[in-house]
Amino acid sequence: MTQNEQILTALKRGPLTPMEALHQYGVFRLAARIGELREMGHTIVSESWQTATGKKVARYRLVSK
Repeated sequence: MTQNEQILTALKRGPLTPMEALHQYGVFRLAARIGELREMGHTIVSESWQTATGKKVARYRLVSK
């Protein structure tokens, strides 16, 4: 399974942060994979999300059609 397929499957289950993508799928450049998925026609939104330690990161969410 490609990284894009793994990320799309994960997004179908719920939102995903870069740290989750790194730990669960070994994806270092989540934003690049998200860009590729958007180019393929998937509607994915980016939201600002605060971690438990107070850091703000992007969280990506697939928009259902």
